[in-house]
Amino acid sequence: MSGAGEHAGAWSASAAVASACLLLAGCGFTPMYGDATGSPSLGRIAISAQDDRLGYRLREQLEDALGFDRAVSPLYRLETVAEQNRRPLGRRIDDTATRYELTVRAVWTLTPVTGGSALTGSETVTTTYAAADQPYAAIAAQQDGEDRAATELARLIRLDVLRALSTP
Repeated sequence: MSGAGEHAGAWSASAAVASACLLLAGCGFTPMYGDATGSPSLGRIAISAQDDRLGYRLREQLEDALGFDRAVSPLYRLETVAEQNRRPLGRRIDDTATRYELTVRAVWTLTPVTGGSALTGSETVTTTYAAADQPYAAIAAQQDGEDRAATELARLIRLDVLRALSTP
């Protein structure tokens, strides 16, 4: 009988360790001295975007996604140009929209600082947000849609850049 109890204790210890690993992975844990970007060259990509709210949010999200390190000189320059299109969806009785669809298309160019051929690509993201009657709520909803689109674009552009840099 004591053998079954020992196996149950070993199993519960293994389950506790596995649960702890899952919790750490889910919370965004990264080792203190580890490379969070996965590639040392990603942190050396300087990003530029157009001078508007969407461009600022996209640049900010890309810097976070790529782990831009201001302390070292960049190896690459990533230039992005984003354009957005907003389309009303659904109609109320008074012919006002109940939701909006926001489509954002970003074209990017990755150029080595030392010269060489540039890599280009584009990504498109579509998000929706509810229309509000109050002016402040409507502005906040639109900005939230832009923020979500910028976050997703940054993720997709990061994947494109990783793919492009991994191909010789």
